[in-house]
Amino acid sequence: MEIIFDKSFQDSIDLKQMVLSNTTLKATILEVANAFITAYKSGNNTRFCGNGGSAGDAQHIAAELSGRFYFDRPPLDAEALHVNSSYVTAVANDYSYDVIYERMVQAQGKPGDLLVGISTSGNSKNVLLAMKKAKELGMKTIALTGESGGVMAEYADYLIAIPSKDTPRIQEVHILVGHIICQIVEEELFDKK
Repeated sequence: MEIIFDKSFQDSIDLKQMVLSNTTLKATILEVANAFITAYKSGNNTRFCGNGGSAGDAQHIAAELSGRFYFDRPPLDAEALHVNSSYVTAVANDYSYDVIYERMVQAQGKPGDLLVGISTSGNSKNVLLAMKKAKELGMKTIALTGESGGVMAEYADYLIAIPSKDTPRIQEVHILVGHIICQIVEEELFDKK
């Protein structure tokens, strides 16, 4: 048990160190934070989608933006597309699970909005279809993936591909990246006082 504990911590530290020292990836993450700031200053919103743990990350990051992060301030328009379970189950049943996010993007998306697709493989079909629809609507697309970027890389204006194939470690970095973006956005848009 201790070996699993120690290895998990060390692998997480090593991956985060790799990201920290990757100047290209760092620049992309900072560009994404700026894209959020630009979108919010223009009156646009952000939407997030993913499956399983990535859906949890989508909801977590959206909550940090729409609620608060480090200090009290006005809410930002951010939402994870899976939070309406009646919608998700109806569309999955009546159409297909593959289109649950695409249809919500079609309903809510407008030019200048942001869609963040989260998938460690970069190949989740429902996230991919949502990103394709977002591009058609003039939204900016951000993909949080593992090392390959998968098919989602083709539809991403910004690709944050974490250099790993280990799903739990990738997800740990995804949430750290999400927190960093939230902190930058909050501090740039609002006065702490």
